[in-house]
Amino acid sequence: MTLPPSFTDEHVAGAVALSELERDALTELVNIGVSRAAASLRRMVGGEVLLSVPAIEIIPQATAATLIAEREGEDLVAVRQDFSGAFRGRALLLFPQSNGLELVRAVLGEDVAPEDAAEMEREALAETGNIILNGCLGTMANMLHRSLTMSLPQVLRGDGRSLLDAGGPASPEGLVLFLYINFAVRDRSIRGYIAMVMDMPSLGALKLLVGDFIERVMDDEMDVFPAAQG
Repeated sequence: MTLPPSFTDEHVAGAVALSELERDALTELVNIGVSRAAASLRRMVGGEVLLSVPAIEIIPQATAATLIAEREGEDLVAVRQDFSGAFRGRALLLFPQSNGLELVRAVLGEDVAPEDAAEMEREALAETGNIILNGCLGTMANMLHRSLTMSLPQVLRGDGRSLLDAGGPASPEGLVLFLYINFAVRDRSIRGYIAMVMDMPSLGALKLLVGDFIERVMDDEMDVFPAAQG
């Protein structure tokens, strides 16, 4: 996903901007977390799960809502889990609303009657969201040497703006970390993406943890290749 030039890191200069090295490190953390979560989803649905490379930007919350609306329209279903600990925020697994029943069929099998599938949709969505969001965030936290507490999954419906504001709207000038990851299930009409919304204090805390992670990785590399020192 390419964001408008007006919403690059220059737009947040003086706030909490990510350096190129920090962005690369955070992208790798997210990529590892989502890949591990996708392995669990693959076992659930019995099909290949395709992932895009994560796109990470610090943008206004309203811009994130606009990007979701432009891609998916107004009718969305989301699984939301709040997380807290060293940093806090809201994680959302979002689908077009039409994908809900298709996901139920992928999880439970094709023989599920339409009336039963409708009743099971919320449970299947919550279970899918719990596996993916917990797997992604749990892996990230472990690699940052921290722990996170996750809330129980909630299934929500609405447009991008209402889903992002579900935990209490940010100010119009507020900046959020928006992680955009496309995923699709091969041979199924299922697609969606993951977004994480964080406030400024949490962005600052995460930035410090990513800096510590980079230092650890660089120290490990120096231990492996001591001749490179000096």
